Amino acid sequence: MNRVLHRFRTLPIRARLSLLVAAAVAFAVAAVSVTCWFIVQGKLYEQVNNDLEKMLGRGVGPDGVIVCATSSQSSNSDKDEFQPRNGYVQLVREDGTTCVPRYSEGTVKVTDSDKSVISRADPDRGIYRNGTDEDGNAVRVLTVYKGIDQVTSKPAALMVATSLKGTQSTLNELALILLLVSGVGVLGAGAAGLAVARAGLRPVDKLTEAVEHVARTEDLSVRIPVEEDSEDEVARLSRSFNSMTSSLASSRELQQQLIADAGHELRTPLTSLRTNIELLTRSEETGRPIPEADRKALLASVKAQMTELAALIGDLQELSRSEGQRGERVQVVSLEDTVESALRRARLRGPELTIDADLRPWYVRAEPAALERAVVNILDNAVKFSPEGGSVEVRLTSDGTLTVRDHGPGIAEDELPHVFDRFWRSPSARALPGSGLGLSIVARTVEQAGGQVTLGHAPGGGTIATVHMPGAPTPPPENPAAGQ
Repeated sequence: MNRVLHRFRTLPIRARLSLLVAAAVAFAVAAVSVTCWFIVQGKLYEQVNNDLEKMLGRGVGPDGVIVCATSSQSSNSDKDEFQPRNGYVQLVREDGTTCVPRYSEGTVKVTDSDKSVISRADPDRGIYRNGTDEDGNAVRVLTVYKGIDQVTSKPAALMVATSLKGTQSTLNELALILLLVSGVGVLGAGAAGLAVARAGLRPVDKLTEAVEHVARTEDLSVRIPVEEDSEDEVARLSRSFNSMTSSLASSRELQQQLIADAGHELRTPLTSLRTNIELLTRSEETGRPIPEADRKALLASVKAQMTELAALIGDLQELSRSEGQRGERVQVVSLEDTVESALRRARLRGPELTIDADLRPWYVRAEPAALERAVVNILDNAVKFSPEGGSVEVRLTSDGTLTVRDHGPGIAEDELPHVFDRFWRSPSARALPGSGLGLSIVARTVEQAGGQVTLGHAPGGGTIATVHMPGAPTPPPENPAAGQ
């Protein structure tokens, strides 16, 4: 059985569907055919039973005596008057002996059930049964208690029977017809199941071809046509495939763009590093020393380029981290403490600036290191573009809204839609240090925490960054500390 099931599972889906449909139809046709055969059999036997009941009145003479074949009273007139049409008539006694009149077609074999009718002595309770005559022919028998036999003065029963040859022939023909119809029905069901399977699996074939094409050519532009109003499983699968290929194509495009942008951004510090190192190396090789002041300037430039390169690589690593890596480190974090930590770093980078902070308690679910880096990036931008001796205002309200405002030159209106793009830098900021990834990291970190970040013009000049993150003014009861 297990081997059969295993072989069935290894068949193609079309073959399995065809076999299942054929099996289901075969079962249904078999059930209907068997039911039909038994219903017809019951109707035919009911008709035969009615004929036997009519024969009871013709099986006895006018005086109530059955004239047996051995009786001297028999005559051709008796036979002509009392003989049933196509029937058997005989009298059976308690000892099993029978009395068969001349007009009976033959003798029916007596059974114990016929004798039991005599012992019951109830003329209203006859029995129907199938039996055979002396030649072995099938007959339908009705045995009814007659009373006292006038010849022997003993209890006796009257047996009437009719041949079942025609009935059985009809039933056999019906069985053959039903068998042929069932066979044709099963074959037709198998063919119909195969056709239905082919039609139903045609979209799956298209999907398979599309998947194989993508695997073979890596062409993510393939789309499977789907009817807009279709909501069946195949349509949903096709839509999911189209959505998956669209996402993969978009991801590949972003990846290629990231690689191209990263290569472009890395080229500048690497070129500068190579130039400075080549100058230092050539000085050593030629024995012509570089003036001390120029040498210190070259080493400072190398150090600055190395720092910029390290920062750029760190930003790229941050952007390349997957969602799963972030999800494992998410905690309940005090945004107030995070901003305080970022402020301490910002004050070291811009000691000449005045940074005014007003912070309220607010707790969010985020990755602590990523959240602090995002806040640091926002403050770095404010410090970078603030004029010397200027001020930066930082506010964290009781509803979880963080605002950072500077009094710098601001951002042009046509540049605002691009401020969160990767590697995008405004023309006025290209001379300043930075990779163009800071605000992109901010946007990604805030969105992953379920918040929103915007950058706009501040009233009176300058730029204001607004961050709103979902959370609460108090930590969860099960973990009153800053993290969980």
